[in-house]
Amino acid sequence: MPRDDTDLVDRIYEAAFVGEFWPDILHDIAEEVGSCGGALLDLHPDGMRWVGSQMMSDLLADFAALGRPELDTRTPHGLASTHPGFITEFDVMTRAELATQPMYTEFLWPRGYGWCAGSAVKVPTGDKLLYTFERRYDDGPFDSAAVDKLDALRPHLARAAVLSGRLELERARAATEMLGLVGLPGAVLSLSHRIAAANGLFEALIPDVIRDGSKRVAFSDPGADALLEAVLSEGRARSMRSIPLAAREGHPPMIAHLVPVRLAARDIFFSASAVLLITPVTRREVPSADIIEGLFDLTPAESRVARGIARGGTIQTLAGISGNSPETVRSQLKAVFMKTGLSRQAELVSLLAGLHVPGPDPTAAGETDGD
Repeated sequence: MPRDDTDLVDRIYEAAFVGEFWPDILHDIAEEVGSCGGALLDLHPDGMRWVGSQMMSDLLADFAALGRPELDTRTPHGLASTHPGFITEFDVMTRAELATQPMYTEFLWPRGYGWCAGSAVKVPTGDKLLYTFERRYDDGPFDSAAVDKLDALRPHLARAAVLSGRLELERARAATEMLGLVGLPGAVLSLSHRIAAANGLFEALIPDVIRDGSKRVAFSDPGADALLEAVLSEGRARSMRSIPLAAREGHPPMIAHLVPVRLAARDIFFSASAVLLITPVTRREVPSADIIEGLFDLTPAESRVARGIARGGTIQTLAGISGNSPETVRSQLKAVFMKTGLSRQAELVSLLAGLHVPGPDPTAAGETDGD
């Protein structure tokens, strides 16, 4: 049954303030124009994120799982269009040209879809947002009446998308301020890995320890920054990564924890890639091997070598305790340096001596490599 336009408009703005309402309103707009689903895409260099009706979310997830973003010929056309409204395939391609596009022949048509109406939303911040509505192939392309209906709603959809993005940023800022209340410098990184929001403690580390570069966040320490660049270049940080930061004038040694935004965390940080936390290091006991292993992605053997060196052991003594050759221990220590971004044993001792987690002495008879 057709819905009253006023009701749709009210619910569009409701979704702008309450993000979980987006799937329902996009579904209802889709039904209103004879579509089977709709979505709002947030596009960035590493891919895209979206919120949409169930059908559209499933379709987009299937496409993302292909790992072939080059098939997408729709999005570039949508972003390049200067038309202040919704466009369809036939605004940019002929039916014959559609039949040459793998996006249609290999992905959409075999799934029973293939007709789209979309519109880009120009955002002053440079964000790339795109609304898209899909029809089943058997239902035929969007006609002028359906496009007119979408065009009538477009000003409200555009304002709601921009407002929703701003509110997400404010929620991210509020979350970083909460970290500040418990004494943790924290920042939310955008999808392009720049600082989107940061608390006062984090900002106090700029530029001595951290730099917000034109392309991505960076560390002033070259070794630590090389590790950070390697993690961010993977496109998605699949697990928490910790990176040691050397002491600098006025700042003690620190450890940066890069925490990826996943699953329900997207409700707070929808347009974020990760949260960056900084913890200062204070000199106490050397931590246990399992803590070192978990922080820096070391193997059990590497973590025990690191802990042994930090407690004053030598390569020869550690080789004797583990039953490995000195060459094997040297190789494990080299891997520790590579994964922590350090280059000298003195730096490793200084770092690990500040991580206080009580644990057994790795040189004790019961703690061996097992390699």
